[in-house]
Amino acid sequence: MSFCYHAGPPEETRSMAFRPHPARPPAVLLREARPLKALLSQAQRLATIKRLLDTQLQPAAREHCHVAAWREGSLLLVVTDGHWATRLRYQQRRLQQGLQGLPEFAGLTRILFKVQPSVGAKRPAGPGLDLSDSAADNLEATAEGITDPNLRAALERLASHRRK
Repeated sequence: MSFCYHAGPPEETRSMAFRPHPARPPAVLLREARPLKALLSQAQRLATIKRLLDTQLQPAAREHCHVAAWREGSLLLVVTDGHWATRLRYQQRRLQQGLQGLPEFAGLTRILFKVQPSVGAKRPAGPGLDLSDSAADNLEATAEGITDPNLRAALERLASHRRK
């Protein structure tokens, strides 16, 4: 029995070592690579829809409302909090009629709102709760008549925010 031992690849394969393709600018990759091209196209489409949506929204609502999807006649909007979702739901009919007037939204049949708070979003810093003496007294009096210990404790905590 004979064994043959090779110390490495033959001469002809050593010269064919892997050489990576030269780096290409990101803009070229986004235009030419098929998955990236589709992703860029979808992002541009959503950005266009957002710009059109902003023309129909009140200026204060624009930063709280983002486009999640637009397909099969449904526009899904992500809203940063429940307050803005409620305000937009009250304006839904006017918003839908305004969008339907645009050629891009000709097939719009419904608008859906989903509340999704921004990651790391914090409430604006402002003055804390500062109750007048009469408001604090009313809360304390109300707490005395409550049998639910959790509700009673909550009312007492609120009453403790009496003005100094």
